[in-house]
Amino acid sequence: MTGQSLFYMGETNLKHKILAIAEEEGAHNASYALKLLQSEGEVTIASTGKDDESGDLVTKEYKVEGPVMLFLTTTAIDIDEELLNRCLVLTVNESREQTQAIHRAQRQRRTLDGLHSKLEKDRVLRLHQNAQRLLRPLAVINPYADQLTFLDDKTRTRRDHEKYLTLIDSIALLHQYQRNINTVQGPSGEPESAIEYIEVTLEDIATANRLAHEILGRTLDELPPQTRKLLSHIQTMVHAGCQAQGMEQKDYRFSRKGIRAATHWSDGQLKIHCKRLEELEYLLVHRGSRGHSLEYELLYDGAPADNADTASRLMGLIDIDSLYDAETSGVKKQKSGTKQQKSAPSQGEVRPKSGGRQGRENGRKAADHKGFGQNDLPNTENACLSRNNGASYRSANTPSLVAEAAQV
Repeated sequence: MTGQSLFYMGETNLKHKILAIAEEEGAHNASYALKLLQSEGEVTIASTGKDDESGDLVTKEYKVEGPVMLFLTTTAIDIDEELLNRCLVLTVNESREQTQAIHRAQRQRRTLDGLHSKLEKDRVLRLHQNAQRLLRPLAVINPYADQLTFLDDKTRTRRDHEKYLTLIDSIALLHQYQRNINTVQGPSGEPESAIEYIEVTLEDIATANRLAHEILGRTLDELPPQTRKLLSHIQTMVHAGCQAQGMEQKDYRFSRKGIRAATHWSDGQLKIHCKRLEELEYLLVHRGSRGHSLEYELLYDGAPADNADTASRLMGLIDIDSLYDAETSGVKKQKSGTKQQKSAPSQGEVRPKSGGRQGRENGRKAADHKGFGQNDLPNTENACLSRNNGASYRSANTPSLVAEAAQV
């Protein structure tokens, strides 16, 4: 992809599209246009060209509209920082167990069961794609937004905070058929200006927090994922060596050959990642006894990154339990105030009402936790998207969402 190629595409050719780039290196020259598409939602360029009528040179403006989803892969550890902080970083599992699982899947594809699995995969993909088409473009309101917190010690977290809030909205939008759809009047007050919206629940925030710890926590790490993994391997090797030789970590020395024997990584990988650890002062280089050989000292004394209890976490997020406690205490105060206003009825009158209220609350909670199915739909008429023009329609005889999505 050349540096100017995106500017001369059709004005709406990229609008609401996914731009998939197989290797980031191939789009290196177009990084400026890609960053503009992500931040501004459009790219514009002024270029000199001939007038169709007079033939004189004139300035023409070319504009390409977004929004665009950018999806790219790379094996490099050094990526444009300004482009990186606009994206979410996902990494490949390079463990031996994952390699064994991939080998089993590759062998299974050659069997009869593999053929059946391939046909089933195509059916499931169509089902999910059709189900996604049924999602309506509703507004999402977060009643807990003022209580949320986020890491604020770095300037780049201004963009990552927006990713976190968008993640919460996306989870709520995905569960729109398990939520009540509310309506608010527009500025004009006319019925046509009414806006439909759904509200974020505490379960949506809890899910977003769990994903943010895994994804945004790694995105904000100063070490690339594979460098962090190598550091964990070195820590394990050094701790084992110190225990075997009865020495402290500051006195233990090791070579790149020792790392290669312990990790089975290639020498090329170790040169790249050890250099990064050296630059960031996780490793200290000592000259070996033979002159040019290098020995390392591990300066980092933190907990191993692969420990489940000390895995990469995004600090600064609010504890979801505090939101649950605040909501529970608010409900109790509201009920307490209601009781003070009303005269105390007899015990026989309280029990049926209390049980009915509790039953309705339990029913609503159970409905919020249900999956995507026919029985989970609200009692109101189903709302789906027409495949032809995207306009919404309502009908009391509309089939269930799963049955609608299952149609090819």
